[in-house]
Amino acid sequence: MAKSWREIQCSLQADKAGIIWDLLLYVPTVGFLLLIGLRYWYAGDDQVLGQVLMFLGFFFLMVGGGRVLRRLLIMPSAPVGLDISKDRIAMKLKNKEQRLLMRDIRYFADKAGKSFGLTGTDERGKKQQYVFHKGQFSEEDFIDVSKALAFYK
Repeated sequence: MAKSWREIQCSLQADKAGIIWDLLLYVPTVGFLLLIGLRYWYAGDDQVLGQVLMFLGFFFLMVGGGRVLRRLLIMPSAPVGLDISKDRIAMKLKNKEQRLLMRDIRYFADKAGKSFGLTGTDERGKKQQYVFHKGQFSEEDFIDVSKALAFYK
Protein backbone atom coordinates (compact mmCIF):
# COMPACT_ATOMS: atom_id res chain seq x y z
CA MET A 1 0.00 0.00 0.00
CA ALA A 2 1.32 3.44 -0.92
CA LYS A 3 2.28 5.91 1.73
CA SER A 4 -0.17 8.75 2.34
CA TRP A 5 0.93 12.33 1.68
CA ARG A 6 0.28 12.92 5.39
CA GLU A 7 2.97 10.42 6.43
CA ILE A 8 6.38 12.09 6.42
CA GLN A 9 9.71 11.26 8.08
CA CYS A 10 12.65 13.66 8.07
CA SER A 11 15.79 14.59 9.95
CA LEU A 12 16.58 18.09 11.06
CA GLN A 13 19.90 19.87 10.68
CA ALA A 14 21.45 22.83 12.46
CA ASP A 15 20.25 26.19 11.08
CA LYS A 16 23.55 28.07 11.02
CA ALA A 17 22.32 30.82 8.69
CA GLY A 18 19.40 31.65 10.98
CA ILE A 19 21.73 32.03 13.95
CA ILE A 20 23.21 35.17 12.42
CA TRP A 21 19.84 36.92 12.62
CA ASP A 22 19.27 35.72 16.17
CA LEU A 23 22.68 36.98 17.24
CA LEU A 24 22.08 40.33 15.52
CA LEU A 25 18.86 40.60 17.52
CA TYR A 26 19.92 39.36 20.95
CA VAL A 27 23.55 40.49 21.38
CA PRO A 28 22.87 44.25 21.07
CA THR A 29 19.66 43.99 23.10
CA VAL A 30 21.29 42.08 25.95
CA GLY A 31 24.41 44.27 25.85
CA PHE A 32 22.38 47.49 25.93
CA LEU A 33 20.15 46.31 28.80
CA LEU A 34 23.07 45.08 30.92
CA LEU A 35 25.29 48.12 30.33
CA ILE A 36 22.56 50.69 30.94
CA GLY A 37 21.38 48.67 33.96
CA LEU A 38 24.91 48.69 35.40
CA ARG A 39 25.15 52.41 34.83
CA TYR A 40 21.93 53.13 36.71
CA TRP A 41 22.81 50.64 39.44
CA TYR A 42 26.29 51.97 40.22
CA ALA A 43 25.76 55.65 39.40
CA GLY A 44 23.11 55.79 42.10
CA ASP A 45 20.70 57.71 39.89
CA ASP A 46 17.91 55.14 40.05
CA GLN A 47 18.86 51.74 41.47
CA VAL A 48 15.37 50.30 40.94
CA LEU A 49 15.53 51.08 37.22
CA GLY A 50 19.01 49.54 37.15
CA GLN A 51 17.72 46.34 38.78
CA VAL A 52 14.82 46.12 36.32
CA LEU A 53 17.13 46.62 33.32
CA MET A 54 19.60 44.04 34.68
CA PHE A 55 16.75 41.55 35.18
CA LEU A 56 15.53 42.14 31.61
CA GLY A 57 19.09 41.76 30.27
CA PHE A 58 19.60 38.40 31.98
CA PHE A 59 16.11 37.27 30.99
CA PHE A 60 16.79 38.02 27.31
CA LEU A 61 20.19 36.33 27.65
CA MET A 62 18.50 33.11 28.82
CA VAL A 63 15.72 33.27 26.20
CA GLY A 64 18.10 34.11 23.35
CA GLY A 65 20.62 31.50 24.47
CA GLY A 66 17.94 28.83 24.57
CA ARG A 67 16.70 29.81 21.13
CA VAL A 68 20.20 29.71 19.62
CA LEU A 69 21.04 26.36 21.26
CA ARG A 70 17.76 24.79 20.08
CA ARG A 71 18.26 26.14 16.56
CA LEU A 72 21.77 24.64 16.46
CA LEU A 73 20.39 21.34 17.86
CA ILE A 74 22.76 21.50 20.84
CA MET A 75 20.17 21.53 23.63
CA PRO A 76 19.18 18.03 24.83
CA SER A 77 15.47 18.82 24.38
CA ALA A 78 15.91 19.96 20.75
CA PRO A 79 14.07 17.86 18.14
CA VAL A 80 16.42 16.22 15.61
CA GLY A 81 13.87 14.08 13.77
CA LEU A 82 10.21 14.39 12.83
CA ASP A 83 7.80 11.56 11.99
CA ILE A 84 4.28 12.60 10.98
CA SER A 85 1.53 10.02 10.62
CA LYS A 86 -2.27 10.11 10.57
CA ASP A 87 -2.83 9.75 14.31
CA ARG A 88 0.29 11.25 15.92
CA ILE A 89 3.45 13.29 15.45
CA ALA A 90 6.64 11.75 16.83
CA MET A 91 9.76 13.78 17.49
CA LYS A 92 13.15 12.30 18.17
CA LEU A 93 15.01 14.53 20.61
CA LYS A 94 18.76 15.15 20.88
CA ASN A 95 18.90 13.22 24.17
CA LYS A 96 17.65 10.07 22.36
CA GLU A 97 14.13 10.35 23.82
CA GLN A 98 11.01 10.38 21.70
CA ARG A 99 8.02 12.69 22.19
CA LEU A 100 4.65 11.80 20.75
CA LEU A 101 2.09 14.54 20.19
CA MET A 102 -1.17 12.61 20.28
CA ARG A 103 -4.03 15.01 21.13
CA ASP A 104 -4.94 18.64 20.56
CA ILE A 105 -2.29 19.00 17.86
CA ARG A 106 -2.15 22.49 16.34
CA TYR A 107 0.03 23.83 13.54
CA PHE A 108 0.89 27.53 13.37
CA ALA A 109 2.66 28.77 10.23
CA ASP A 110 4.06 32.28 10.02
CA LYS A 111 3.07 34.55 7.14
CA ALA A 112 6.60 34.66 5.68
CA GLY A 113 6.79 30.87 5.48
CA LYS A 114 10.14 30.68 7.27
CA SER A 115 9.08 28.90 10.46
CA PHE A 116 6.16 27.16 12.10
CA GLY A 117 5.01 26.21 15.57
CA LEU A 118 3.63 22.90 16.69
CA THR A 119 1.71 22.31 19.91
CA GLY A 120 -0.08 19.33 21.34
CA THR A 121 -0.50 17.00 24.27
CA ASP A 122 2.06 14.22 24.58
CA GLU A 123 1.61 10.63 25.73
CA ARG A 124 1.93 11.70 29.39
CA GLY A 125 -0.83 14.31 29.06
CA LYS A 126 1.60 17.24 29.20
CA LYS A 127 1.29 20.21 26.81
CA GLN A 128 4.30 20.54 24.48
CA GLN A 129 5.33 23.42 22.19
CA TYR A 130 7.98 23.39 19.48
CA VAL A 131 9.22 25.91 16.93
CA PHE A 132 10.82 24.72 13.69
CA HIS A 133 12.73 26.91 11.23
CA LYS A 134 12.99 26.48 7.48
CA GLY A 135 16.79 26.24 7.70
CA GLN A 136 16.50 23.09 9.81
CA PHE A 137 14.95 21.17 6.88
CA SER A 138 15.97 20.45 3.33
CA GLU A 139 13.86 22.44 0.85
CA GLU A 140 11.85 19.39 -0.19
CA ASP A 141 11.28 18.20 3.39
CA PHE A 142 10.05 21.63 4.49
CA ILE A 143 7.42 21.71 1.74
CA ASP A 144 6.31 18.12 2.46
CA VAL A 145 6.11 18.72 6.22
CA SER A 146 4.16 21.96 5.72
CA LYS A 147 1.64 20.17 3.48
CA ALA A 148 1.27 17.28 5.90
CA LEU A 149 0.82 19.55 8.92
CA ALA A 150 -1.69 21.88 7.21
CA PHE A 151 -4.34 19.35 8.29
CA TYR A 152 -3.80 20.49 11.92
CA LYS A 153 -4.41 24.24 11.29
